[in-house]
Amino acid sequence: MKCSVVRELDSLDRLVRLGANLNCTVIQGLDLREVDLPWKGLECDGAVFLGCRFPADVSVCDLIEKGALIFPKFDDLPYNPYRPELYSREELMEGWTGEDDRSVDKKIYDHFVKHGKKDPDIVEALAERLHDHAIDDGLTDLLEGRIEKDGVKKVVAIMGGHGTGRDEPSFRKVAHLARRLTSEGFFMASGGGPGIMEATNLGAYLADLSEKELNGVLDDLATAPRYSDKGYLDAANRVIEQYPAGHSSVAVPTWFYGHEPTNMFSAHVAKYFSNSIREDGLLAIARYGIIFAPGRAGTTQEIFQDACQNHYATFGEISPMVFLDSDRYTKETPLWETINKLADGRHFKDLLKLSDEVGEIVEFIKNNPPLPSDGLKELV
Repeated sequence: MKCSVVRELDSLDRLVRLGANLNCTVIQGLDLREVDLPWKGLECDGAVFLGCRFPADVSVCDLIEKGALIFPKFDDLPYNPYRPELYSREELMEGWTGEDDRSVDKKIYDHFVKHGKKDPDIVEALAERLHDHAIDDGLTDLLEGRIEKDGVKKVVAIMGGHGTGRDEPSFRKVAHLARRLTSEGFFMASGGGPGIMEATNLGAYLADLSEKELNGVLDDLATAPRYSDKGYLDAANRVIEQYPAGHSSVAVPTWFYGHEPTNMFSAHVAKYFSNSIREDGLLAIARYGIIFAPGRAGTTQEIFQDACQNHYATFGEISPMVFLDSDRYTKETPLWETINKLADGRHFKDLLKLSDEVGEIVEFIKNNPPLPSDGLKELV
């Protein structure tokens, strides 16, 4: 059967409601051993079972003969390649203590370093690709409003250095910027690691705090400024204990840089094995703009990737590019001038902004929503 429409199911309740008709349905990572389905009369032409477990008396061969495609469950992996949702910080940090890191996050990273980071065998490589596709799927569900039931999210991302300390001015400024943007209805995204990435999710999480209250939190975090410092995660946990119900945001980290801790302030964690997929996807989801705080090689790469997406309107629209820190982008590097020259004759030139002021950046993002490429006539 050629399926024009494919249904995706990742819950048992929705599966049971479909009854005997699973034609053109993807069933993702479900344990079907206790599900009351009419197996003998099941229609499953074009169905795809991803890592599902079947009752002992159900013949997988019969399902295949009826037109189903079966992706088997992988054994002996510390992660689920078919997971139906994004990670949470609680799931990734399970098993962690200040004395010993036996977290789920660390177990997956250790496995990745040993088996998957360099020259993985075909089974490991397939498992990683399937996992990252599941993360793509979970991220789409979140951003299209199906997880928090709040409509399509207006995503703004902030990029910048992973080595920026909690005691540095740019960390503080980014936290206040993310707080303001979240209060204005935007949904913050970061690369999920420490430094500027942590400041982004922190500011979003504490969007209900006043400027003075946020400064108090930042002062406390600055007692352990870098992720290699003793007490770094303890300081983050103190904030979460004091403010257990913060605003939602998303972190998009990778185990490729798994020696860095995933920051603790994002409600949703879209963690990938492939850094290239993660990097391109993070830029793509930030439809309402990307703010580039000071950073080094990684941030520079992201600037040119984003400029390329805007130049060609890769995803059907163009979005703001904001450069935070005039000294960094005009004196220490020529990046502001370079991107402006590259934008000559393109409509995204009007969406470029250089500023050191939080309020000015917030207003620019508010007043410059993404522009659809349809109907835009290029200037050259």
